[in-house]
Amino acid sequence: MKTSFPFLALASGILASPAPSPSNQQNSTLQHWLYSSTVDDAALALLRRPDLAGVQALYSWKALEVGEGEYDFSGLRADQERVRALGKQFWIQLQDRTFNPRNDPVPAYMHTPAYSNGSAPTCDGEDCETNFQVSGWMAQQWNPAVRARHQALLRALADEFDGRITGLNLPETSVAVLPGTKNYTHESYFWGELETAGVAAAAFKQSHVVQYVNFWPDGWNNTNNRLVDSFEYYAAHGVGVGGPDLIPYKPGQVANSYTYIPMYHDRVPISVVSVQEPDLAEINKETGKPFTKEEFVRYAVDVLRVSIIFWSVESPWLQGSS
Repeated sequence: MKTSFPFLALASGILASPAPSPSNQQNSTLQHWLYSSTVDDAALALLRRPDLAGVQALYSWKALEVGEGEYDFSGLRADQERVRALGKQFWIQLQDRTFNPRNDPVPAYMHTPAYSNGSAPTCDGEDCETNFQVSGWMAQQWNPAVRARHQALLRALADEFDGRITGLNLPETSVAVLPGTKNYTHESYFWGELETAGVAAAAFKQSHVVQYVNFWPDGWNNTNNRLVDSFEYYAAHGVGVGGPDLIPYKPGQVANSYTYIPMYHDRVPISVVSVQEPDLAEINKETGKPFTKEEFVRYAVDVLRVSIIFWSVESPWLQGSS
């Protein structure tokens, strides 16, 4: 299969000219946001807190595109209206991958030869190279036909929601797909992801677009210059950056995206980070206890220099404990 990246102009490491981007918010005061997989009554009750600026809610590709080129944003609109009624801001996390082997994220129409089934199995773990166990699925962003449909969804979302939402983020870059599966290569995945981020930033001219970056499959500790190349691309194309997991001083993160998020602080429109459920169980080696809100915030501000923290609804300080 021929893999083309028309949005990327690669010449001597120089990438395509930048798209217009929202105004830089990096000098603003840290904002606390809620992260919730759904905008349910529990999330809305927490949003009434005066110290939360808004909510980031998760939407899967297949939930938004019910047929080829046929979009259903009714649930998203309803969620946004409920949030705005509270005077709060709204942020979309668009998921094209899952961490559940029973949940395929792509629309049903893609399960055809024309799209090579649309998705590919993924593994989540530290021994996937030697013991690949299917733990989820992801859209074939290395497949031009699949990628074009995903980018069409992003443009459709921008047509309706640009300027009405604060931002949209694309999911974490770390995946494990067996090379050769559905014509997957590390190289084609890398450039496909960059192209899609650039397309999204070009479509959303008022709202932020953020790419969650943690690792690249063949880019640990900037192997193959993956981290530098990707962050240079984001800076050139007005793409914000963020991390899907806030875990202070975690060696794996420090060796990868945690080095580059603060380094590019002044060159990207916005940088953010998320405290998800598993992060809450991480232990601070200095105290022998889970990290506190204050410890998370100190690292996010002083080390990562982010503008927003998205907090899991399960965060103890949101549930009435420290």
